[in-house]
Amino acid sequence: MRLLSFSIALMVVSIILCGCQNKKSKSIETKPTSEPKKEQAIPNEIPEGMVWIMGGTFYQGADAKDKLAMSHEKPQHQVQVDGFFMDITEVTNAQFTAFVEATGYITIAERKIDWEEVKKQVPPGTPKPADSVLQPGSLVFKKPSHKLTNLNDFSQWWVWKIGANWRHPYGPNSTIEGKEDYPVVHISYEDAIAYCEWKGNRLPTEAEWEHAAKGGTPNTIYPWANEKEKLDQMANTWDGTFPETNNGDDGFTQAAPVKSFPPNAYGLYDMAGNVWEWTQDWYNLEYYKTLASNGTLTKNPKGADMPYNPYNPYAQEKIIKGGSFLCNANYCASYRISSRMGNSLDSAQEHVGFRTVKSIN
Repeated sequence: MRLLSFSIALMVVSIILCGCQNKKSKSIETKPTSEPKKEQAIPNEIPEGMVWIMGGTFYQGADAKDKLAMSHEKPQHQVQVDGFFMDITEVTNAQFTAFVEATGYITIAERKIDWEEVKKQVPPGTPKPADSVLQPGSLVFKKPSHKLTNLNDFSQWWVWKIGANWRHPYGPNSTIEGKEDYPVVHISYEDAIAYCEWKGNRLPTEAEWEHAAKGGTPNTIYPWANEKEKLDQMANTWDGTFPETNNGDDGFTQAAPVKSFPPNAYGLYDMAGNVWEWTQDWYNLEYYKTLASNGTLTKNPKGADMPYNPYNPYAQEKIIKGGSFLCNANYCASYRISSRMGNSLDSAQEHVGFRTVKSIN
């Protein structure tokens, strides 16, 4: 498979790319708080750059107090996860460079496009673009020059940029030189998995990610608690009116170096904003309903058995978490812990990266 982000650029039918077109729904009934965590021994040896996340039981999904919650974040359901190690930051350009230099790996966004593969992932009859367009690249954000009245069409701010990839995040004339401590972006799911295998780690499940983001505090909307007014001090998001005006009140208008904002209670940085982060779970709009209907505690959930998204039926999507520097309350408030989006397996964009986790026996 090759670059669903290219087919997205052709047909503009994904629900991600910080595009949260799912309508906000009414708040849900308050659930009990998380059960007290059982005492667990902290491992004697903690891998460099990681922290130990204590296992525990919590309610996954949108909290009743969250008025920005969307229907696909509901209903809340009780889950339990075992302890695990997690990277304290998103994987950086320096870390990904070390991986590429050691393995010679070539990311999806750098590979030649095979139209025969791409057309399997777009509506039948989609015409083949010119060869000059069928070139390796990725999706890059472009600020509109005028005020937009229809935010449902995200092709107004996303463009297919030939030559854009993790080495050249804004196109062939850009570079990551001097940005070694920035999160690596334009990373597809396949790219993230390849890095994990080299590192001896894996991607987190959605439940693990959400548990870690809460920092040991139940019924919290943001990684720092419930104070929305602290957003500018705690996360790199879009300040102003999306997508035309970014005031940069938080100090950044694009991605920020890791550790630019305070960590949560577990010592994890950028669990809200900066760049979206891959998880290993399939994006399935029926999965939460299935877990909730069971009425029992789900232990170490691994996600749905298969993807299901009627709004993007041609894509095989995995869940990404955390939001990005493009998220804004007037369009996409995905800096909330329960926020979740589906991203095609081989799709890469300017605001998508990842972090890894590691289990112990």
